[in-house]
Amino acid sequence: MTEKSKEYFSGLFSENDGSLFGTDPEFTDFFSRFAFDEVPNQDDLDTHTRTLAILAALIGCQGVELFRDMLPEAIDYKVTPVEVKEMIYQATAYLGIGRVYPFLRAANKEFTDLGVKLPLPGQATITANDRVEAGEQLQVDIFGEQMKGFAESGPEESRHINKWLSGNCFGDYYTRTGLDQREREMITFCFLAAQGGCEPQLISHAAANMRIGNDKAFLIKVISQCIPYIGYPRSLNALRCVSEAEKE
Repeated sequence: MTEKSKEYFSGLFSENDGSLFGTDPEFTDFFSRFAFDEVPNQDDLDTHTRTLAILAALIGCQGVELFRDMLPEAIDYKVTPVEVKEMIYQATAYLGIGRVYPFLRAANKEFTDLGVKLPLPGQATITANDRVEAGEQLQVDIFGEQMKGFAESGPEESRHINKWLSGNCFGDYYTRTGLDQREREMITFCFLAAQGGCEPQLISHAAANMRIGNDKAFLIKVISQCIPYIGYPRSLNALRCVSEAEKE
């Protein structure tokens, strides 16, 4: 194990899982060399962005125990409690509260243990009266002019879902401060890539990322950093979706 990977691994697991050094020394050696040394040194992705991507991927793949263990390290890497909470909130639109609730509880407990005062400062910028209009405007900003009128589009029997997409998914979440739009689209990409089975949406959000400045090279860097956490099959699917998005 290199000194860099040993330092990272020790900081990540020392409190909750230090026994891995004793029970699984070979795994600890080759996994940490790969995940905490070889992978981070592959590209120039900054530590803050890398950490946001990994945390989002852990939410997407339901890695709640590792997510909880990584939070103190994330704070050390200048990821703020507000950014973490905003990520968890936004994940609800893509995974549902059934899969996000454990992460919200885990973050609250970890932040309390770290001495972070809860609740955190509010990040809302809209009201219940303008959420649909504001959300649809963000859809236009992110996906393009074809999204104008989306909230009132589609077959009558399912039109309410399009309205919810504008007002809830984008209005309630994307209009909040704490993360900028490039960061929000990146973590959405990670949610979708990590949970799998969402390839049409992953292609759409890969294209949206590219449209607002997270280009193909950036997305490949993000996928690369997530490989130790979500595995190769979903990572390779994400690479294919990025290529499809580039064609579109």
